[in-house]
Amino acid sequence: MTFSEPASYYAATALPRPLRPALEGTVSVDVAIVGGGFTGLSAALELAERGYKVALLEAATVGWGASGRNGGQVNTGYRKGPGELVALFGRDQARRLWALAEEAKQMIRDRVARHAIACDLKPGSLYAVLKEEELGEVESDLELLQTLFAYNQSTLVDRAGMAQRLGTGIYRGGLADRGAMHLHPLNYALGLAAAAEKAGATIHENSRVAKIDAKGHGVETAKGRVTARFTLVACNAYLEGLVPALEPRILPISNYIIATEPLGEARARALIRDDVAVCDSKFVVNYYRLSADHRMLFGGGEVYTRRDPGDIKRFVRPYMLKVYPQLADARIDYGWGGRLAVTMSRLPDIGRIGGALFYAQGYSGQGVALTGLAGRVIAEAIAGTAERFDIMARIPHRAFPGGPLLRHPAQILGMLWYALRDRF
Repeated sequence: MTFSEPASYYAATALPRPLRPALEGTVSVDVAIVGGGFTGLSAALELAERGYKVALLEAATVGWGASGRNGGQVNTGYRKGPGELVALFGRDQARRLWALAEEAKQMIRDRVARHAIACDLKPGSLYAVLKEEELGEVESDLELLQTLFAYNQSTLVDRAGMAQRLGTGIYRGGLADRGAMHLHPLNYALGLAAAAEKAGATIHENSRVAKIDAKGHGVETAKGRVTARFTLVACNAYLEGLVPALEPRILPISNYIIATEPLGEARARALIRDDVAVCDSKFVVNYYRLSADHRMLFGGGEVYTRRDPGDIKRFVRPYMLKVYPQLADARIDYGWGGRLAVTMSRLPDIGRIGGALFYAQGYSGQGVALTGLAGRVIAEAIAGTAERFDIMARIPHRAFPGGPLLRHPAQILGMLWYALRDRF
């Protein structure tokens, strides 16, 4: 199987990368990692720094999947809001989960600084509310953030304030978060890969894993084999049948982004005054931000099958123009898509099968930060300290309904029903 590079703004502006040869022959390591995205790279870095011998196998190239294609938003918390976390887990466990998510953000800041990763890291986000009736939940969540989680980086923004910050009048209000961030995700992935290799990990690209030992003691490719004490499956939406027990727990969704021509700093800042990342309150989320060279990067629209739109630029552009009709004259230079994975709970699915086969998947749109957390707590568990891993592994997850034959059609119908609610 061959993998072509996505026609993305990120690929066009990627840092230079070394050649990483495919696996050939048999090697023996402490930990085999399947997947060269944020989860696998983070785990490889954490484990190599602890002295473990690590081999990471990537079917294409580092960051080829969702890690190198996403919106670049490093959001606070989880897809579930603070009130939902408390309702599901109680106050004490919700606080523990929140502390881990905060560590995930700090991990990015620390890694970028420590390893000098040039990924255009910038602070700030805005959650933009489209419907008046949604504002009450935002206010309740803010109160919980401040009182239960001691999080004081978020402030309410009224309708006039949103218009001033975003140059559009469609939002009823919002939540500004000084503790969130945004970055160039592919360059962040490439920086993690370089850091992991410097720490001693080996990365094999163009090494599609065809088989994983059921007990977690190694993997096989078409040209080689890795024997290992532990294996981490970090494929997310690109699992492709490698671990059948994991597939019912996630729904792969295709999502799409466009990048305009460079707009110039003045015009770009008239759209997003404070150069923050933005996401809205729709079920099928619109998310957008400015690039380092003052393009609008706008994500919108989802497809629940594996067939991409024939023209991604044309598919996404109407979503952008509903927010910013003043961009009707802007040329669209790039359009690309990729797959993310959501769980029934919209919380990450992190765990192990038996004693030696670890996995992490289903970040549900919050993966830029939470993947780093997954890599760290899995590395801790492999090293013998599983307390923080267990906090994440105890999150209950249900399979999507329908069984092997009906699961995907049932998933599609459910997601389409929620998407229809965005129109009313």
